[in-house]
Amino acid sequence: MSELLKKLTGKNKNDYEAAASHLVNDCDAELFSELVKQDNFLFDFVKQNVAQRIFNACNENNYRNLLAFFKYYSPSYDEAIVSVLANFADEDLTDEILEIFENGTDDEKCYCAKFFSYIQDPLAIDLLRANSYTDNESLNANCAATLGILQDEESYNFAIAKLDSEDEFEKLSAVKFLVIYGNKDALNNILAAMKSSTMAENIAGYIPYLTDLSELISSSYSDGMLVLNNIISGLGEILGLYEVLNYDLFNVFEYLLTRPFDSVSAVVLLNARDKFNTLTENDEYLFDEDKNTRDEINDIKKLLNGINKKELQSMLIPELREDSLFVYTALDYTDNVEAVRELLRCGNQTIILKTAEILKKLNSLDNTAKTVALLKITDENIKSIIRAL
Repeated sequence: MSELLKKLTGKNKNDYEAAASHLVNDCDAELFSELVKQDNFLFDFVKQNVAQRIFNACNENNYRNLLAFFKYYSPSYDEAIVSVLANFADEDLTDEILEIFENGTDDEKCYCAKFFSYIQDPLAIDLLRANSYTDNESLNANCAATLGILQDEESYNFAIAKLDSEDEFEKLSAVKFLVIYGNKDALNNILAAMKSSTMAENIAGYIPYLTDLSELISSSYSDGMLVLNNIISGLGEILGLYEVLNYDLFNVFEYLLTRPFDSVSAVVLLNARDKFNTLTENDEYLFDEDKNTRDEINDIKKLLNGINKKELQSMLIPELREDSLFVYTALDYTDNVEAVRELLRCGNQTIILKTAEILKKLNSLDNTAKTVALLKITDENIKSIIRAL
């Protein structure tokens, strides 16, 4: 770290004010580039302090120098930079930023997209739409957020339509857009997409950023619990463990434990109990996590281990049916062989395969069970798997 950057990020007021003034007044893009490269190594409070210092150093005589920093994007400083530019914006500056938005790099476009959340120029709408589904997540997010502020119906409807795509990644990109766009009216469409997706855990991980998870469980119990169940299944593999804090999972589970248990909560709580025990028993999950995340996961584990596992298992039978949203998870935790065997007669070939695998685990997959399963199977690959069990 250069001496100037040490001063800019340090605690000495005279030093950081002088460094911030130099950064802006002398348009030191090299220093700003160095600052951005430190994003992953500086504490959040340090970056917040630096953003405020940059903001404070700007005035009507030097604000245009900030355009040189557009080449180096950081979400830590975009708000400070863009808010200054918006404060002094005139028609010439807006036209210049429109041109950068059209012809610039992705980093430059990120700042431009954020700028138009302040200066709501309709000329930017086509560019915002065109840059909402790129390979750059920051650019996509800034465009979606600005289009949400502009309440652009065309981009909203386009994303809603994309939820029906056969391409799972297209569907997920639409979910990301809609969550950042911020219209809660999209929730039911997103839930429907999740229920039909092979990437249900990924989609579920975005939903709490659109609506509070506890509120969703209270207002739409089955849907909320399905989202929670998918989140639990995704933690550690698909979803980062830091999300336990963002989702406020401790309070969600604490709330569920105050309610009478039913078959749905039994499935979800068994899944959660198993997942949090796994996370804490294997060092590879928690090794790189910060103290707050580790403490929260251990607190949740302690909370869930107070549950009577046998009591929950005794409540699973209502979810051992073909049309249950929780049937796959219920199969993982039941020990009721008779209820499991009944699912061999269902019409869903994937459920039949899962049922045969569970019966094998329970040492109850005899030749009769295999014969019943194979009667309904037309997929040759599934047939081969069942025969091999």
